[in-house]
Amino acid sequence: MATKEFRRILLDGNPVDVVVEGDELVAGDGRRVAIADATHLPPVTPSKIVCVHLNYRSRVEEMMTSLPKAPTYFHKPVSALNTHEGAVVRPEGCKWLNYEGEIAIVIGKTCRNISPEEAGDYIRGYTVANDYGLHDFRDTDSGSMLRVKGADTLCPVGPGVVEGWDFRGKRIRTLVNGEVKQDGTTDEMEWDMHYLVADIARTITLQPGDLLLSGTPAISRTVYPGDVVEVEVEGLGTLRNHIVTGPTPIRTDVGAQVTESEEVLSTAQGGDWEFRGIRKPKPPQP
Repeated sequence: MATKEFRRILLDGNPVDVVVEGDELVAGDGRRVAIADATHLPPVTPSKIVCVHLNYRSRVEEMMTSLPKAPTYFHKPVSALNTHEGAVVRPEGCKWLNYEGEIAIVIGKTCRNISPEEAGDYIRGYTVANDYGLHDFRDTDSGSMLRVKGADTLCPVGPGVVEGWDFRGKRIRTLVNGEVKQDGTTDEMEWDMHYLVADIARTITLQPGDLLLSGTPAISRTVYPGDVVEVEVEGLGTLRNHIVTGPTPIRTDVGAQVTESEEVLSTAQGGDWEFRGIRKPKPPQP
């Protein structure tokens, strides 16, 4: 089956759905714009963004852990949505922002209580995603991951939705400033795309445009303001973003504050995995 890629861009100041034709994007009325000149928007408007915790075997082995009997999930609010070439904001006062290159499933029609064998009929296509996380909040939010993974701009997706793409045996890589950091394939996944959709749809109605992020390979590491991060997926293209510092600091008069425990450091930088969650957080610095 031939693939077809759809994107959403700003064209003459309005959001417009376009089709990729070579190096150009073509609107329904025939207007054309070069891909290099386009201002991209998120390719879909989801009502929800659901993410699986662990799925790739290389990531499980790296973290010296084991998979549960069934996948577990967390939620990124839709306000975290970002786009191809968008700026990913590390709030002032935070230090441990990590990338996680992923493939996002795009739901095509309302989906509830289906089997894995039926799931393909409800998937519109796939796009590239980067599941950024602020591990500064990991000590307080390791369960829900809300503040870790849900901050504004921490869910870039794109550049487009590819229909007719077969997820099996595809390579996924993450590059930072042109250097390969993550390199895996979808064959590492314990639970494939169809299983994930059917699992979530047992109790949660999925709507057209909803996104399911399907997990990341090994070597998620910290990135810093000025870095350029690219996620390449075979057949889906390249999602590119750059890291910037937020204009305002994290408030200190409400909520849990950022920490720099061994749990935070080992998750953000890798290593010492056997001590994760055992060593006590460092006391606040004066």
